[in-house]
Amino acid sequence: MGDLLDLLAVWMPRQRWYGTKGRDPRLTLVADWPLDAADARLLLVRDEAVHPAIVYQVPVARRPEGSVPPGSLIGAADDGLVWTDATTDPAFTDALYALVSVGGEVGSDEDGFRGIPLGATGGRAPAPQMTARVLSGEQSNTSIIYRPEGEEPGVPVICKLFRQVNPGINPDVELQSALAAGGAAFVPGAIGEVRGIWMTPEGVPVSGSLAFAQEFFEGVEDAWRVALDAAAAGEDFADRAYALGASVAGMHVALAEQFSTLDPSEADRSAITGAWERRLLIALGEVPALQPYEEQIRDVYARALAAKWPALQRIHGDLHLGQVLDTPSNGWVLLDFEGEPLRPINERLQPDVAVRDVAGMLRSFDYVSGAVADDDGEAVRAWVIAAQQAFLDGYADTTRRPRTDDDPLLEAFELDKAVYEAIYETRNRPDWVGIPLAAIGRLAPLR
Repeated sequence: MGDLLDLLAVWMPRQRWYGTKGRDPRLTLVADWPLDAADARLLLVRDEAVHPAIVYQVPVARRPEGSVPPGSLIGAADDGLVWTDATTDPAFTDALYALVSVGGEVGSDEDGFRGIPLGATGGRAPAPQMTARVLSGEQSNTSIIYRPEGEEPGVPVICKLFRQVNPGINPDVELQSALAAGGAAFVPGAIGEVRGIWMTPEGVPVSGSLAFAQEFFEGVEDAWRVALDAAAAGEDFADRAYALGASVAGMHVALAEQFSTLDPSEADRSAITGAWERRLLIALGEVPALQPYEEQIRDVYARALAAKWPALQRIHGDLHLGQVLDTPSNGWVLLDFEGEPLRPINERLQPDVAVRDVAGMLRSFDYVSGAVADDDGEAVRAWVIAAQQAFLDGYADTTRRPRTDDDPLLEAFELDKAVYEAIYETRNRPDWVGIPLAAIGRLAPLR
């Protein structure tokens, strides 16, 4: 296995899902699980080049040289065989589909994994036989789309293979499964999951999520593309935005009912406001145009800290228009409940302020004004404001909480998100930095 680890140390940094760019991996084997298919294995490897170390999930298969799909080659094995990324190998994809749709176990109670069918699809069952295709373009995970073969009826399925694995249930599995089981139409039906058990370096067995399969919606667009097209055409979007606000509110109401909530302590409030302050200090150093607004930004944060805070609850954590699908059967459907990928997993599992999701969606709408090429900037800006207001109306009506135009907590979360965006755009897309800077000017105007 040592030779394969050496090959993976060269191959993994070239993959989009590898999280530590610019460093050479230092890999140790955590788990090596054979599948029923010959020469297909599921590996967990620990990368100790960073602290804390990261555990990666790497399915591999040993196949004849020349039979490997383009882009899947890891390196030479022996006897004319090569190691390949098994996510493109039918033996592995078939085994994975059987695990999430039917179930099964590999290994032992302290070193193995099992498939757990969930079946929360409203009576629409996946087909017994599926054709698999890896979804391209993903950053942090690998997703495989399964479609029924030929004329066979069945629900198309998308199975997300978590590349970085952690102890505990991944929030994408935990939250989405609970919502689907409760009958929510605003999330995809949950098909099944794969959960593994492996040993820590201290010899302690831990359990965590390896994969999650859900209903796949064919031929639909995300809300970002739908909003862009509507704004470019000058189409009224108020009704759609209202419905989106209602879906987000329905998600929050359901999560508050299904998971525990708690009143925020001083430590909770300090942790959130401390994160605002740390982000602001970074921004002031990297975005010179932000410096005139420093006092006003801190004033907004102080108002939020002094305001009454709602109970903390489980939330989406990384909500924007790109995380929503426009489906003919279910309306708006919310996806990807993993939370912000850069936040530690233990933070993403904690209750948070629901208004964080609301602020993220408002900021996403605001980006439409910068992404739509239109000579009439005032018209696009008016479209954005109308969409944002309709979204807030739909949210307030569904939660049955009176809406106010003066919400210090929402303003602070919006402002913090815009400060983050100013840092991101300065580093990556300087031509776009005007979008968050304009928002900061509106939320924390100069006196």
